[in-house]
Amino acid sequence: MEDRTHGLLPAMMEARDQFMELVDEIRPELHRYCARMTGSIFDGEDIVQESLAKAYYALGQMVQPPNLKPWLFRIAHNTAMDFIKRYERQNVEPVADVPDRAESEEASVDPALVEAALTVFAELPPTQRSAAILKDVLGQSLEETAHTMGTTVGAVKAALSRARANIARTPHARFAEPAQPVAGETLTTLRRYADLFNAHNWDGLRELLAAESRLEVVSRVQHPRAVDAGYYDRYAAYTKTEDLRAEVGFVDGAPALAIFSPPSSRDPAYFVLLEVSAGRISLIRDFRYIPYITVDARYSAFGA
Repeated sequence: MEDRTHGLLPAMMEARDQFMELVDEIRPELHRYCARMTGSIFDGEDIVQESLAKAYYALGQMVQPPNLKPWLFRIAHNTAMDFIKRYERQNVEPVADVPDRAESEEASVDPALVEAALTVFAELPPTQRSAAILKDVLGQSLEETAHTMGTTVGAVKAALSRARANIARTPHARFAEPAQPVAGETLTTLRRYADLFNAHNWDGLRELLAAESRLEVVSRVQHPRAVDAGYYDRYAAYTKTEDLRAEVGFVDGAPALAIFSPPSSRDPAYFVLLEVSAGRISLIRDFRYIPYITVDARYSAFGA
């Protein structure tokens, strides 16, 4: 059985690569939607990944190919709504979500909302949230928004009316995302990691890994033991042709490493998330191959 599974892997990897190439242009827009639905660029990317996995499986069972973009958005919407329901069952008191009136509305993208912090949307009830993002941020038509949400144009208009009123009442100060408190051990380890990375001290970084540390190069590979994954060997190769600089900071309020290329750049090229346990790295999530998440990220250097 294991030999047969092994033999399937090359064909599965080739099919997966073809699928990922097919959806490549749509992914940044899917992420923009999912990040605002979840209130986090990282949770948003998790939703994108889950949605694409569902789509990949479903596509193999279809007789006719779907209209790709609206089909993917519908899957992403349903996946995000499931995520929100799970979260709210655990953390949030129920909030009424059905607006009481509808207004005719044909506005296009709202620049102020495109630039608003993700938490502005996360504070809305889910239906209002979805309608405002699809219509006012992504510029979908009322009909497209209704299709994505699986509802009627009238319901979309009503949700938009209430969402816009709620956003208008949001204090301007809350359009920014405050930094979350960070444990001293975590901060010390992150700064040590950044120093070793910038010195190209790959052996020193390996020594920071816990014995059972896990690695995820997002959208590429997951490995149960980062120490055996050759991760820093690849970075040693990257830095022979590409100048990189790591910096500790906050991404939408959460501690992270920002990677800059070239080092003098003002804007991060991508992010790396690290989980720390007893002064060692227990999880690495490297977003090198997902650079579009930096577009919507609110990043600030530690101490800035």
